Formats: sequence, C-alpha cells, structure tokens
Amino acid sequence: MTNAAPTGPLAGLRVLDLTRVLAGPTCTQMLGDLGAEVIKIEKPGAGDDTRGFAPPFMPGTRESAYFVGVNRNKRSVTVDIAKPEGQAIVKQLLASCDILAENFKVGALAKYGLGYEQVHAEFPRVIYCSITGFGQTGPYAPRPGYDSLVQAMGGVMSLTGEPDGLPQKVGIPVADLFAGLYGCIGILAALRHREQTGIGQQVDIGMLDTHVAWLANQGMNYLATGEIPPRLGNQHPNIVPYQVFPTKDGYMVLSVGNDPTFARFCQNTGLEHLLADERFATNAARVANRQLVTDTLTPTMMTKTTTEWVDLLESLKIGCGPINNLAQVFADPHVQARGVVVQMPHAQADGGQVKVIANPVRLSETPADYRITPPMLGEHTDEVLREVLGMDEGAIARLRADGVV
Repeated sequence: MTNAAPTGPLAGLRVLDLTRVLAGPTCTQMLGDLGAEVIKIEKPGAGDDTRGFAPPFMPGTRESAYFVGVNRNKRSVTVDIAKPEGQAIVKQLLASCDILAENFKVGALAKYGLGYEQVHAEFPRVIYCSITGFGQTGPYAPRPGYDSLVQAMGGVMSLTGEPDGLPQKVGIPVADLFAGLYGCIGILAALRHREQTGIGQQVDIGMLDTHVAWLANQGMNYLATGEIPPRLGNQHPNIVPYQVFPTKDGYMVLSVGNDPTFARFCQNTGLEHLLADERFATNAARVANRQLVTDTLTPTMMTKTTTEWVDLLESLKIGCGPINNLAQVFADPHVQARGVVVQMPHAQADGGQVKVIANPVRLSETPADYRITPPMLGEHTDEVLREVLGMDEGAIARLRADGVV
C-alpha cells in the first residue's frame, strides 16, 4: 500500500536500492524513513534473500519478520539485471535517481554495466554506495562478508564472553547494522558534497572497517598500551563497579560511573567502611582490585530484590537497571511512551496491520515517516514502470512475458 507523498528532510530524493539481507536494507530503510523515495530492485520469483529467512512470519502473512523489519518505505520492483533488457530498465531508472545503494560482491555489478565507474561516467551526479564485507580494496576485498565472520575477525568476539569461556558473538547482527548506518552517514555527506560541486561519488563501506571503528575504548586501550584486552564477561574494562550483580530474585546491572557515585552507594548500603580502604577509594584502585570489589559487593547486592534495588538506587541517582527479556522490553512504560513500536497497514496481516520497530531518530520538525508498508515481492513493478518510466500496459506485459520483470 502506497500512502501519501514523503514529507521528511530527504523528500525529493530518489534511491535505487540494489541491496539485500541486512546491512544494505538497513541503510536504505533509514533513507526512506527520512523521506527519500526508495525503489527496491529484486530478482523475479525470488527477491531479497530475507523473504525466506523464516519462520517466524508476520501473523497472517507469508512475509518473514526479518524482511519486514528492514524494508518499509520501499517500493518493490522485480527486474532481472542479468538480462540486457533488465539492465536497460535499471539505467532508465538511474536517470532520475540521486543515489544507488548496492551490496554485491566487489566487481559483480560491472558485468551488468552497473559498476561504479560505468554508472559514474553516465550519471555523474549519482551517489553510489557500496556495502561489502571488506571494502573495495585490500587483499580481502573479493571475499564474501557475513556478520559472525566479521565479528570474529574484527575483534569483538575476543572481547565478549566470560573470561574462562568461549569467545561470543553479540546476540544481534551488529556488524551488518553498523555497516548500514555508516553507509547512510556516508551518503548524507556525499549529498552535501554534491550540493556544492554537482558531482556524485562512491561511498565505500567495508563491514570489517566499520567493525574496527566501533571497538572504541577497547581499541584505544590496546593502542595506548599494546596489551590485548581480556574478556571480562559483563564487567567494564575501565570502570568498577559497572557490571551484572546477582540479587535476591535474579540479576541486575549496577553502573557506578565515578567516585562520588561510589561514595553515595556505599553511604546508603552499609558499606561506608570501604571508603577508608585505599583499594576502594578511587576508580583506578577499584579497577586494579576488580575481583575484590566484586566479591565484596555481591553479598550486599543479594540482600534485596532487583525491584527493591532499582527503587533505592534510582532515588539516589545511581545508574542501575533490570535485565529485561524482550517481552519486558516492549512492555516497559518508557519504551511504550516513546512509541518504539508502530503499526503499519498490510493487506495480508491479521487485523490488516503489522507491527514494526520505529525509527529511533527523533526530529522535531520532520519526524520519520511510515508511509509504505514493507512490500510484497514485485508489488510496485507496474506502478513504477508506469509512473517513472512512462511505460504502457503492453510494454510491461511484454517484459513480464520475457521474464525481465
């Protein structure tokens, strides 16, 4: 279902979306949420791989929850780019587009006449965003990229997990998600450059690059010392106590960010005597005596329930919180008050609507726009070919008969 025209800050921009799975669609959904018109090109009869990443399906539909999560605000057009006629359609669409986003293997689109150099020569204003596992250059450039592989190679798995356990990946595909978000940032910067020069450029996003970039304090700890950071489980490498503790009825996170907060914690929990102990007096001392701090605080933390601790510590302005499962997350009153879930119309869904997770970028004047439900495969093919390319029904029917669309 296509609703009103886009109204966000990127309204008037058109994106040709040749991405699939997660990193690329994350990028293009963000552009669509902010008002860009996104035309998603999918292979006839198959479509985006994530259409098959199920169960679960959205209730009442044969659309995978995975696909629905990153493909709203896009019109789905089926085109076989392996056929010359399909390549011609893509180029005709490009003539009216501002951005092309793709996540094919390095060099794969060139054989269809759709590589960056080819597109830039014919459409110099088009911004061409390539999201791959390892970027366009370097010895690993030809390799395929997968989230868990990049988490392993990028170092985060070496930092995640219990000290005496296996390395662990993060429970969501952060390598894909960060690559998509960095891709969006790069596109916005390239748009600004084009405003000034009239010339587009390639945005080269490698998942491994972005993964290394967000190693953040842990990466800097290594660069500063040359020492490989150990796995610390749920503890913080630079702040103590800043970790999971057991409580009377479960577990919670205690986040003590500085020495005055630690003093306030001790003064209100019967641990004032620790403040006279040099091993506890400063954060640096607590980091050096990490296990002692943990062992000393644990019996106290186990004297109250998680709710009792949260009530007490919040009243003292001490960082803390429960460890929520997803049912608790989506039931949380703050999450609900922020409108983190929105409903969108869907012809096949139970009740005619599907739930999606909202865009977290809150703009006071031009909020995110939920105008097009995640599309069924090829749902908008005829519409786009008519509206954008001016094709008549006979021409579209011939393309369909030839397997081009």
